Amino acid sequence: MFAEPLSQVGAVFTAPRVRTLSERLTALENAFTGHPIVVGGVSLGAHVAASWAVRNPEKCAGLILALPAWTGAPDGAPAAAAARASAEIVARQGLDTALSGTTGWLHAELSRAWRGYGEQLVPHLEEAAEHPAPTLDELKTLDVPTGIVGCADDPVHPIEIAREWADALPRAVLTETTLDAYPHALGRAVQAWQQARQPCC
Repeated sequence: MFAEPLSQVGAVFTAPRVRTLSERLTALENAFTGHPIVVGGVSLGAHVAASWAVRNPEKCAGLILALPAWTGAPDGAPAAAAARASAEIVARQGLDTALSGTTGWLHAELSRAWRGYGEQLVPHLEEAAEHPAPTLDELKTLDVPTGIVGCADDPVHPIEIAREWADALPRAVLTETTLDAYPHALGRAVQAWQQARQPCC
C-alpha cells in the first residue's frame, strides 16, 4: 500500500521480512546508512516506527503512519484485546479457525500476513498486545514531516488515536478514510507526508 505512492514521489521503498519487534528495530537500524530516512508502518508497525524515531531523531527524516492503535501503554485498547484473543484462538484451535471469522480484504490480508509468521504467530500477537506505543509527550518531540491515515469507522484502530497523534506531532498531516477504501487508501499517508513537508507559510 505504500510502495506505489512512494515510487511516485521518487522514494526508494524497502520492506524487510521481519517477525519479532527486535527484528523490526534491527531492520530500521540497518536501513540507516548515514543519511536520515523516512520510516513508517501500519498499526504495530506505526508504533515501532514512531518509537524508533523518538529514540533516533537525528536519523529520521519523516514518518508515514497508518492506523496507530493506542498511545503509551496498551491497557484496554481494542487492538490489544483483539491481538490477545487471536493468539488464544490460534494456540487452542489453529490458524484456520482464527481466520474463519473474517471475510473479504481483511481475510485476505490476515491470511497472507499471519501465515508468514509460522510458529512465531502466537508469540508475535502476544508481544504486540503488550508493547507500548510512544506517549503524546514523546511524539511532541518529533519535529519531522509526518503523514498519518486513520479509518473513521475502524473499531480496532480508533480514529481518535490517529487524531491524538496528529495533534501531538508538530508537523503532521492527518488523512481520514473508511474501511471500505482499505487497503489502498492507507497509501494516502504518503500524500499526507508530502503535504507535511511543505513550508507552513
